Amino acid sequence: MSFRKSAAFFRTPDWFRLPDWLSSQAPDFGHQAVRVRSIERNIVLPIKGAIIALLIWYLFFSRWFDDVYTFREAVLLTVRLFFLIYIVVNLAAAIILSGMDELPFKLIREVVLVEVVVDALFWAAMTVVTGGFDSMIYWVFLALIVRTAVSIPVASTQIVLNLLLCVCFLTAGLTEVAITRIEPEFSEETNEPYILRVAVLLLMTWCCYGVQVLFDKQRRVDEEAVEFAQRQQQLQSAGRLAAEIAHQLKNPLGIINNAAFTLQRTVKEGKTITQQIRIIREEVERSDRIITELMGYARLVEGRVEKLDIAEELDQAILRVFPPAVKYDVRVHRDYSPALPPLLMQRMHLSEAFVNLLQNAREAMNGRGNIYVTARMGGSYSVVITIADDGPGIPRDKIGQIFEPYFTTKEKGTGLGLAIVKHNTELYGGTVQVESELGKGTQFILQFPAKTAMKLRK
Repeated sequence: MSFRKSAAFFRTPDWFRLPDWLSSQAPDFGHQAVRVRSIERNIVLPIKGAIIALLIWYLFFSRWFDDVYTFREAVLLTVRLFFLIYIVVNLAAAIILSGMDELPFKLIREVVLVEVVVDALFWAAMTVVTGGFDSMIYWVFLALIVRTAVSIPVASTQIVLNLLLCVCFLTAGLTEVAITRIEPEFSEETNEPYILRVAVLLLMTWCCYGVQVLFDKQRRVDEEAVEFAQRQQQLQSAGRLAAEIAHQLKNPLGIINNAAFTLQRTVKEGKTITQQIRIIREEVERSDRIITELMGYARLVEGRVEKLDIAEELDQAILRVFPPAVKYDVRVHRDYSPALPPLLMQRMHLSEAFVNLLQNAREAMNGRGNIYVTARMGGSYSVVITIADDGPGIPRDKIGQIFEPYFTTKEKGTGLGLAIVKHNTELYGGTVQVESELGKGTQFILQFPAKTAMKLRK
């Protein structure tokens, strides 16, 4: 019995896709570098310089701490020592960020991470000596959470660092409570529940992440729109160029071929001339086939680029090759990863590639066997589609020729199916590979960059 299911059956319920909606994809290094340069170097560094200068006055030259909170001398000395370390770390970070354009971004990213951690520890120490949960430095932690969300767009790293900030504030507040219990004459009643303040910090952490998800999705929409327009323009330009070249060459070759044919019929002077005329006709026919293939590019101007759902296109191709009305004894096993990025292509190109591979698999198995269709994410934001069968396989000495036009091992084959697959895949910057072993089946692997400029085959 055939294995048939409608495409709708494979659609993931909306509620189950909630993690996909909340997922955030980090922008490329160039975009991250712009954010670090704009926030960390141009905004945070000057603000830190002013705050450090203010703290130098209060910690070393002012009696402010004695007037507001009186702690043991050891505590204040520890804060001062930590403050000096804090100055050294920030000075080194400032030097590195100032020359970030000449340094690898991975180093810059590590420097920013170290800065965030050091800031969390330092301001936690300052919270201990300025009132704990009631300290005004609580508002600094809110600012640090926003700063981390803006400077570090990598979701997992951002959330971990902001949770670290929340933990540092909570630890600092509990430490201050422990100190005041040891020295009760310095304790004061808390005017605001500390649980509320920690809850606000946690809420701010998740709100910042939520805002980033929205901005990230909008950024991807804008990038897709630019990519869509660029690819459509490239397709149209390629189509117009191919049509013009084909038109300019097709007619002269036709005239040459007709003249050679007439000359071959009328010349009686000898075998040599006839042989040369035959060579002319063979080369003209070869050129004609090349131009006919080139004219395929001319059809690009007739179509339009669309945002294609890979799972849906695979399902439609399977329905075309294995229509429910025809009872093929073939089981089609589908395995699609969730949240695959869309491909910006002309629908006929992708559909034609899938249909040809599925038809080849069906014919290789004589309508009986198993076909395995998978789609998953690959490296560098690419999509990998695999179509495999358990048919007889391809001889090793034939694998290198199967993508050549007009090469076929079938009695009635045209030899164009796999050539079209290769053409349509490489047209969009993709690759196609084949793995086969006699008696164990064949596997075709298509890899499409989800974001790439269309390429003309040279």
